[in-house]
Amino acid sequence: MTTFDKREEAFEKKFALDEELRFKAEARRNSLLGLWVASLLGRSGDAAAAYAKEVVVADLDHPDGGALRKVTGDLDAAGVAIPEAELGAKIDELTARAILQVKAGE
Repeated sequence: MTTFDKREEAFEKKFALDEELRFKAEARRNSLLGLWVASLLGRSGDAAAAYAKEVVVADLDHPDGGALRKVTGDLDAAGVAIPEAELGAKIDELTARAILQVKAGE
């Protein structure tokens, strides 16, 4: 194996690892988002955990924003008004938290 082949293999492994971490962080963020929205909808305990799973699945089923569509639809249906800027800021906060958790191995 040449040096070039070894370098190419290392880049491929790093790319695969980065993609795995990104996937885990997005799933964690969506779970945290689901728990936050569940609290706004008055759900707690098992109901909140189940809702968080629904949000994660929504994004897996529709990776083009399924989680966001689900939570905004559910909030609208419940009459809970969250400004778009506030929701965006919360998603940014949860993304940062999820990345830290995934990197820490939680």
